[in-house]
Amino acid sequence: MAMSGGRDDGQPMMEMNTTPLIDVMLVLLIMFIITIPVQTHAVKVDLPQNSDAPKPPIEPDKNKVSIDAAGGVFWNGTPIDDVTLSQYLERTKAMSPEPELHFQPDAAARYEKVDQILAIIKRANVTKLGFVGNEQYRGDF
Repeated sequence: MAMSGGRDDGQPMMEMNTTPLIDVMLVLLIMFIITIPVQTHAVKVDLPQNSDAPKPPIEPDKNKVSIDAAGGVFWNGTPIDDVTLSQYLERTKAMSPEPELHFQPDAAARYEKVDQILAIIKRANVTKLGFVGNEQYRGDF
C-alpha cells in the first residue's frame, strides 16, 4: 500500500488515508460473524407413519353387509359376528350424514340367517338401507 507524503507546493494533503478504516471494518466483520449464534433452519414436515393398524371398518359414504351361502356375515368384505354388526350399525347412526347400508345376501343363504341380520339392522334404526343384487332374479318371478 502506497502512502503519499504530500506535495512540494505547500498545500495540505486532501486525500484521506482509508487503510486503517478498512482494517477496523474487517476486524468488526470477523467479530460479528463469530458472535452470531449458529442458526438452525428446520422445516417441520409431518410425514406419514408406517403403521400396521387396519383401516377403519366403517366407510363414511356407504357400507356393505353381505351373507354368503354358508351363512357367514361380512361387513365390507370382512367377516363379523352379530354383536360386531350391531356395534358398527350404532356407529353409523352417529355419523353425519348417515352412510348408506347395502345389503346383499347370497341366493343360497338360508332365509333364517337373512331374517336374523335384517332384524339386527331394523333394531339399529338404519334409515338408508338398500338391497343389492336383486336384479339377478328379475326374470325368475
